[in-house]
Amino acid sequence: MAYALLKTVHLVSVVVWIGGMFFAHFCLRPAAMTLAPPQRLPLMTLALGRFFQAVAVAIVLILASGGWMVWRVASTTKATGGPFNMPLEWHVMMGLGVVMMLIFGHIRFALYPRLRRAVAASDWPAGGEALASIRGWVAINLTIGIVIVLVTLMGTAT
Repeated sequence: MAYALLKTVHLVSVVVWIGGMFFAHFCLRPAAMTLAPPQRLPLMTLALGRFFQAVAVAIVLILASGGWMVWRVASTTKATGGPFNMPLEWHVMMGLGVVMMLIFGHIRFALYPRLRRAVAASDWPAGGEALASIRGWVAINLTIGIVIVLVTLMGTAT
């Protein structure tokens, strides 16, 4: 029961993060492009700020639930006398997940403040550049996230 709850928290957190990136990249941004920069950039700044708060919570939950699940499987396996050999897809998930978290950190703590400063100063060209950088890194993170999901699903299918 506890493992199922941990896995649910883990998966919902992943869905929030990856789904939010998909929504922002393929739905919100194209719709916002119909607005002039003085309307578009403040909208994107506010939307991204809320999304980044949700992602920060999701990352904490992903790390906590993932670590706890690995610990539970390892403990149970060792308690039965067997060796714990973490599956390859778990290594991929963890490694690429850390890369995603580092990219998120760059977006949230380097690029997003540039966007906020530009919007506060009504510097629309600088805001557009910051938003374009964010968009590029979000596209990379979205791609990595989809790769993690595919690798994990293919690994559990065998």
